[in-house]
Amino acid sequence: MPDETAAAGGSPRRLADFVGLWRIERRIDDHRAGQVLRFHGEAALSATAEGLEYLESGEMILPDGIRMPGTRRYFWTSGADGTIEVAFADGRFFHAFDPTETTADARHWCDPDRYAVGYDFSAWPLWSTRWSVNGPRKDYLMKTEFRPS
Repeated sequence: MPDETAAAGGSPRRLADFVGLWRIERRIDDHRAGQVLRFHGEAALSATAEGLEYLESGEMILPDGIRMPGTRRYFWTSGADGTIEVAFADGRFFHAFDPTETTADARHWCDPDRYAVGYDFSAWPLWSTRWSVNGPRKDYLMKTEFRPS
């Protein structure tokens, strides 16, 4: 269960506030394909020597009802300025966000695509991310809601 030290209805304050198991509900609006995909699953954030391992697993539901398993893995560490730095599973930097803010924005450029994320902690311990992804072959909006499991 996520750390209860962060005030309910406020934002988390530190990396440790995310430790635990989170239920995930995700909606992906693929504007280019004109379809909506859904993902249901869990994200486990576990302490490591360097910070946290984020391990997501669940099931993607395609518009025709076909279900496909899916996983993601990231590493979260504390930045020198109090931010949380997110790295891909291979260690490359992805983005950083400020967990002390009610809302936090970040950007990632992966040539030729642009990724923009907004974190919302206003109903902590419920929180969400909203990704807008644009590029020559990508145009989608992905919203994920996290709740303690």
